[in-house]
Amino acid sequence: MFKKILPLLLVPVVLCSCASIVSKSTYNVRLDSSPRSATVQVFDRKGLEIFNGTTPTQVALKSGAGYFRKARYSIKYTKPGYLSKEVMIDSDINGWYFGNIVFGGLIGFLIVDPATGAMYKLDRIELNETLASDSGTGNVSEKSLRILEIQQVPEALRKHLELIK
Repeated sequence: MFKKILPLLLVPVVLCSCASIVSKSTYNVRLDSSPRSATVQVFDRKGLEIFNGTTPTQVALKSGAGYFRKARYSIKYTKPGYLSKEVMIDSDINGWYFGNIVFGGLIGFLIVDPATGAMYKLDRIELNETLASDSGTGNVSEKSLRILEIQQVPEALRKHLELIK
């Protein structure tokens, strides 16, 4: 009798994977801005646009981008009269992934959690970005000094920046 029951008891232990059971692989990310009604675009790690909307909004993002590959997203905010802003969302190892050592075994550790993306979690699930006013930036002849955070400098202009020591 015990020989018949033992395989049934081992099936859940062999097939389970800790992060896939306890955690998730898709997260609802809330995107907001000040001022509101900004256009927000989400690009995946390949640079493909996967979402386009206006703030405030919510988008479902996966934490994995393939087998043993974490997701990475670029979020771009734009609004007329304001400087565009780009921020990143990255994935980190999910602590529950290491529960496979105790509970999920090799199948969970090497197959299920890496394949589902549950071995990762997004580092942020809520973004509320403030857009800087673009007043005065269009007039080149007007001399002024503006101090910006690096995140406020458009990505295309960052390559022209020089470090001053």
